[in-house]
Parts: sequence; structure tokens; C-alpha cells
Amino acid sequence: MGVTRRADGYNFAIFARHAERVWLVFFRSGVEAPVAELEFDPTVNKTGDVWHILLHDFDPHLRYGYRMAGPYEPHGSGHWYQPDKILLDPYAKALTGGSEWGMAYCRTGLCGPLSTFQRRCLHVENDFDWEGDRPLNRPLRDTVIYELHVRGFTRHRSANVDHPGTYQGIVEKIPYLKKLGITAVELLPVAEFNEHESTFRNPQTNERLLNFWGYSPLAFFAPKAGYAVNGRNGDQVREFKEMVKALHKAGIEVILDVVFNHTAEGGANGPVISFRGIDNTIYYLLDEKSHDYLNFSGCGNTVNCNHPWVRHLIMDCLRYWVVEMHVDGFRFDLASILGRGPKGEVLSNPPMVEKIAEDPILAHTKIIAEAWDAAGLYQVGSFSSHFRWAEWNGRFRDDVRAFLCGHEGTVPQLATRIAGSADLYQQSRHPYSSINFLTSHDGFTLYDLMSYDQKHNEANGEGNRDGLDYNLSWNSGAEGETNDPAINTLRFRRIRTGAVLLLLSQGVPMFVAGDEFGRTQHGNNNAWCQDNETGWVDWRLATKNRDLLRFFRLLIALRKRHAVFRRDRFFPAATPAHDGGIFWQSLRPGSPDWADAAAKTLGFHLTSGSDRAEPDFFVMCNAHRTTRIFETPTPPKGTRWHRLIDTAATAPNDIVPEQESRPLAASTMAVAGFGAVVLIAR
Repeated sequence: MGVTRRADGYNFAIFARHAERVWLVFFRSGVEAPVAELEFDPTVNKTGDVWHILLHDFDPHLRYGYRMAGPYEPHGSGHWYQPDKILLDPYAKALTGGSEWGMAYCRTGLCGPLSTFQRRCLHVENDFDWEGDRPLNRPLRDTVIYELHVRGFTRHRSANVDHPGTYQGIVEKIPYLKKLGITAVELLPVAEFNEHESTFRNPQTNERLLNFWGYSPLAFFAPKAGYAVNGRNGDQVREFKEMVKALHKAGIEVILDVVFNHTAEGGANGPVISFRGIDNTIYYLLDEKSHDYLNFSGCGNTVNCNHPWVRHLIMDCLRYWVVEMHVDGFRFDLASILGRGPKGEVLSNPPMVEKIAEDPILAHTKIIAEAWDAAGLYQVGSFSSHFRWAEWNGRFRDDVRAFLCGHEGTVPQLATRIAGSADLYQQSRHPYSSINFLTSHDGFTLYDLMSYDQKHNEANGEGNRDGLDYNLSWNSGAEGETNDPAINTLRFRRIRTGAVLLLLSQGVPMFVAGDEFGRTQHGNNNAWCQDNETGWVDWRLATKNRDLLRFFRLLIALRKRHAVFRRDRFFPAATPAHDGGIFWQSLRPGSPDWADAAAKTLGFHLTSGSDRAEPDFFVMCNAHRTTRIFETPTPPKGTRWHRLIDTAATAPNDIVPEQESRPLAASTMAVAGFGAVVLIAR
């Protein structure tokens, strides 16, 4: 499928079952009118439902697209054939135009919201020198994921890079990423999208808002040209590969956030770009009678993921990003849609989900599901029983947030999340099947989680109606920024406590770029359209909040140094156990408060077992507003408890290197309100 270079020429192939006539149209760069057009002869150039043609004299610098004719009956047969539309090849590896982020690309001079869809496809030669680059294949249990937006990560003037907002900008920040200690970057969508499709304006400034996040794909195979320093003539492909190669050299894996649940064509009022004009009834879920679009994505249309040809497309795309672009894994946006059938029904054994898990080319990649969709289907813990699938654990997020707010009745749920969410994954998977997170691109930042009770999305132009209202957040005593030192001290204590729970729990931790130094979106919990200082990482905070950044660095290093925080098996029910265990308590050893709804303290003692390969750790958490006194358990023979972390202490005493930790003078430990203390047995 797509364009394939052969010894005797270039082969073009496209699937279109219901098209009656198909044309391949060629353009020169910067010229509106086609330079050539070839109509396919169905007796020669069609095999089954695939139209194909071999060109012996093709100039690969030409741009191309397709025209198709057939029935136009949106509410009859459901077909949308319009032969005057130039359609993008679903397999296009690069698109023309869009090389300048934010600059409308239009040939007609009518630069409205949809003008940038008048783009063409490019063939890109696969001649990049990878210099021996190979997949890192880091075990998932040893992974620390750092979610970032390619543009937002370095676009702010404080990023101090030569190429802000680009793939190269990320390369320039590799020394920072290495020092932070993360092992993988998870990139928000990099597949081509149209940032101009938003019609909203900031009501205060009248500024035109853009689709900043990019969850609106135009072409699944094509990297975003606007993220390249020079995104012309397919050079965006080379720049993306250079970024991956540089990250791999630094020991950092690349995970892509991929969107196969819907496309930029939207609902019935959206543009005809590609799939709608190629075979609408195959690529999208439609109502059986009206042929209206079924909208499980919240974006106007839903891709028919379990149709055989659509499965074929998705698998080819995933393999391309792995084989040709060397990425290390995928996070599937609204992945529950991958499990819906042709009528939108939830399938018990979805072929698409099973195919991804069993594919040999993807065998060593990381596959992560956002296990819900926009229609209310929530499958955290039940998305798939296949051991290959990991999931964004929304229950970890909610249960830990509730504890950090001081809600009652949260201790048993917190313990379950700390131990790896066995209630969700023990039957057929592992602790590392849980991707633990408190924050992501979608919602409050970690700082805002501790600084706002309510969302503040007025700048999005939707009357503050967008974004979730239920955030499980607490502002620590004042809404938004304040000069009150007591409130600010409490906020940063709660941030550090949240970091301890995130990074010392079983499972795979993920946090969003800037959380490590207190990035804020000023209470905006849906910054999808904020291509400005709201959506960008402000690197000045890395200096202002250098103590918090140091805390994150040392905490990540602690997790990576000790396998007891990265188990590949769930804790055994019977204790003591040869392979180590976890022992729970409240204020006194052996006395957890599982039944007391008012309980807000939890301690856990981690042991590595009889082989003593790892030191013991004891972690105490207090969600009361006042200090509580914990009695510590007896440390292993020949050792004493030493304090590593106290989230209520001022830097550098909030976290210390192991060799500098001091022994406790007593068998009790005071833990401040909303604080956490970590001890190590030495």
C-alpha cells in the first residue's frame, strides 16, 4: 500500500472498495494546477479492492494525491465520493505544506479554518543513516515515562535552545533529560494534524486559538512538518529520525501517543480530506439506518478499527513507526474504541487489540492503552487480559489524589495502588501493567493540583464549560497564586509527597514535563488550544524551584537503584515470604486501619526476602492536617533505620543520598500533615 520503490519504478496502491473511478494526480511544488493525471483502468490496475499502478518514469520530487468518483449519498448508501476533491493517501509518509507552525497553508487565498487541508502527499526515500541504532528494549518495569509536547517543551524563550518548538529542540534538551533520570519520553501526537482547525478565540484577547495538542490526525504515517526546523520536501522525516537516534544514544526510549480512534475529518460538517472520500462506509462507524457518524471519540467520527482493511492499515502504520522510524512503543489514545465492533458494540475478544498484542514486529515494544473512550466505556483493568498490554491506571490517579486531598476512606485503596493494583491486573498480568500517574497533558499539572479547587478554562473560549469538573484537587488554602508562605510551603510538601507515592509504588511511573519543577497552567485543566505560555514549559521555574527539581532527580535515582520498587510479580498473600513482601500498618506496626473511614495514615515496610539482596524500606504517609507519630517496625538484624526522605523538611534535608542518611535516635518518627517519610535499613 502507498508508494513502493521497486527496481522497475514506483508502485502506487490504494484500497477503495466502492469507488467507481480513480485518478492519480501529480503536482509540482508551489503550483496549483496538476502537472499530470492518470486514470486507473480497472481491468489492468485493480486487484480485488486495491487500485494500483506502476510508474517507470516517476520523478519522486512530485507531489501527489487521488481523486475518486462514485455515489454521493451521505444518508443513503453512506458514500461521500466527490471527484473534485484531492484526497490524501492514507499511507503517505510525508505531507507538503504546514512547514511553518501557525502559518496557514492555502493555495486559493481563502485562508479559513479548513484551508490548510489543501495539502499533497510526498514520497520519502528510506536512505537515512541510523549508524547502527537498535531498539533499547528496556524492560517495562524499569521504565520511568516523561510525557511531553514536542512544541511546548522548548517553545518558551526560557528554554534557551537554538531551535525552539522542534524535534531538534528536544535533542538540545537531552543533557537535562539524562540528568533528570527518566528513561522514556512519551510524545503527544506527532502525526500530521491541522493546528488551524480550531474556531475558538480567547474571549479576553480575541486571540485565535490553535489545536495545540494535535489529537486530530490527517495522516497516520506522516510526522508533523511544523515540528521540524526545515519541514519541507520531506525533511521532517529526517529530523524526526535524528531526534530518535540522539535519544537512543542517550539511553532514552521514544513512545508515541497515537490516535487511531478518529480523524480530522470530524462529523458530517467536517472536510473531506482522505478516508471519507476514499471509502466512508469502510473507515468509519455509521448508524445502520441514517448513516450518521457514530461518535464514541467525542470528535465527530469514530474509526471502524475492527474492519479487516482498517486493521491492516493500523498494523502497517505501527510497524512503519517501529521498523523505519525506530520508535520504542505506543500509547493508544481512547484505546477502548479499538475494541468496538461495526455497530459500536463492545467486542469480547477484539481482533484489533489481539493483533497488536501478538504481532511479532511489535513484540518488544511498549503498548499502553488509555483504557476508556468518550462515550463512557471505562475498561481500566479489563481492557485486555493479554500480558503485553499495559494501561494508564486512572484508578491510581484518582485514589492517590483523593488521599493527597485528605479525603476519608482512602487508605485501603491507596494501599492497593502502592502494591501494584493487584485488584486490576493480578489475574493475567503484572504490576508493571499499571502505568501509574497523577498528572498527564489532560488535566491539572502537579502544581495546579495542589493550588486550585476549580478549573479555570475561560481562555479556551468555551465559557469554562470544557474540561473535567471533577479533579480531586485541593488548593491548600487559597485559590491560585498567593504570597502566603504557609500555603506555599504546604503546596510543595504535598507535591513532594505525591512524587514519593508515584515513584515508590509498584508499577511504571509517568509524569508530565515540568511537574518536576512546579510548572503551572494557572488552573487551566484542558490546555489543548493554548499555544502560548499556558501550554509551554517555563524553564525559569527550574531555577526558581531548583530544590523541587533536585528532589525529583534523587527520588528517580532511588527508584532506579533499588529493584524492590520495581517488582515483576505481585506480593504474595502469605508473609513472611522468600521473595520479599510488604507489611502494612497505621501508626503502630501490625495495625493497619483498613476499616476506619476516618483513618488517614498509612505505613508500609518493604522487604526483599531472605537473600537480603536489597535493603528494607519503611514509608510513612500522613493525610491529616496535623502531625502524627509513627512507631517504626523492627529493622533487620544488624541494621538501623536511617532517614532518606522527609517531604516536610527544607532542602537539602527533604531528600539525602543514602550514604549521608542519618540513623534514627528513637523507634518513633513524626510525620507532618500531608507529609511522607522514607527510611532505609542500613
